[in-house]
Amino acid sequence: MECGAWGTLSAGIIDARDEKKSAAKKLGVAGIIDLSSIVSSSLERWETGIGEIDRVLGGGIVPGSLVLLSGEPGIGKSTLVAQIAGALSSKKDKPCQAIYVSGEESAAQVKSRLDRLPGGAGQLKFISETSVEKITAAAILSKPNILIIDSIQTVYSSLIPAEAGGITQIRAAAVKFLELAKEHDIAVMLIGHITKDGQIAGPKSLEHIVDTVLYLENESNQNYCLLRAAKNRFGSVNELGVLEMTGAGFLEVANPSLVFVDNTVQDISGSAIGCVLEGTRPFLVDMQALVTKTVFGYPQRKASGFDLNRLQVLSAVISKRTKINLTSQDIILNVVGGLKISDPALDLAACAAIIASQLNKNIDRQTMVLGEVGLGAEIRNVSKLEQRLQEAARLGFKQVIIPKSRPPKLSGLAAKLELILVKDLNDLVEIIK
Repeated sequence: MECGAWGTLSAGIIDARDEKKSAAKKLGVAGIIDLSSIVSSSLERWETGIGEIDRVLGGGIVPGSLVLLSGEPGIGKSTLVAQIAGALSSKKDKPCQAIYVSGEESAAQVKSRLDRLPGGAGQLKFISETSVEKITAAAILSKPNILIIDSIQTVYSSLIPAEAGGITQIRAAAVKFLELAKEHDIAVMLIGHITKDGQIAGPKSLEHIVDTVLYLENESNQNYCLLRAAKNRFGSVNELGVLEMTGAGFLEVANPSLVFVDNTVQDISGSAIGCVLEGTRPFLVDMQALVTKTVFGYPQRKASGFDLNRLQVLSAVISKRTKINLTSQDIILNVVGGLKISDPALDLAACAAIIASQLNKNIDRQTMVLGEVGLGAEIRNVSKLEQRLQEAARLGFKQVIIPKSRPPKLSGLAAKLELILVKDLNDLVEIIK
């Protein structure tokens, strides 16, 4: 002992509160920043070169952001992020250094996939590792612009005594990558698999951690995929990207209206074309209804891509306010193309399809139907009507059924459209008859 004396140790009691106070003194205080002293500047973004992806992201990938891309197995998540990384690393002006991390595939497998893509491998680097600590250390050393983790379920932190893929490990790994992104200004993209019940494996435990959550969906038998943003701190969550899967990767669909509307289909009763607005983009959708006599005692209401509760309301309004009796009829409503929509502007198109199916009448395929339906069967105006009409005119439509309350002033191509004004559902019934 340093004191040089024997028997000087004695038992004592230490107050835990004093220990906490001393620890707080050692930690110090948080720094305070005056926001008025910060000069505002435009947010830097890296464009991926794929317009549909940039649209959903809000203009491109933001440096220092943490992005989670989720989707069902085999839908093309790895192909999409590899295509993004290859495009960014092979840009002619200011190429971005990208590192692809995979615990599921070898370097040869990743290289084989990239060779099929338009941009190729570019200057893309590869890490075959599952340890979060080793991955972050390599990223700090090489300082890439973008780091891709394929997938978050395969990596683990040695500080957490749990198996990779568990909720604890996934959350710990995501927090580590969040620190890496914010402290070193590295954009990190995480791939998260969807479980059988349709949730991000975790389940959904990462959405509050990351900056952006993207969903890649494919609900039709065609080669088209839909990219949505469920959360985006750097842009809108209302945008929808339409991509086509090909042997050379994903291609952007410049005219999505042609995906959801087939103008070659003619002479089918119970079909009406409407227009939805996803973010800043209008595109046309085909509403199909099948009205048949109820076999059992209670009439059935089924909807695919359309809100079932809204269908219940619209069918009740039709039965109450018009001469069309649906109380003993089954109604099946479908949005062609597997698109899920919640735009009230499609109320009138849904009603037109239901009425046409009940009356066994055809609606001209060059006629678009727009309007929101109230409980009194009145037809209400919809948002950005002029923008929707311009889209209809661009695709060669001749007539548009719209609310009578506020006729728009049209210009350009839309000025050639014939506007059919309706006040309520009874007017619509007369037109369909």
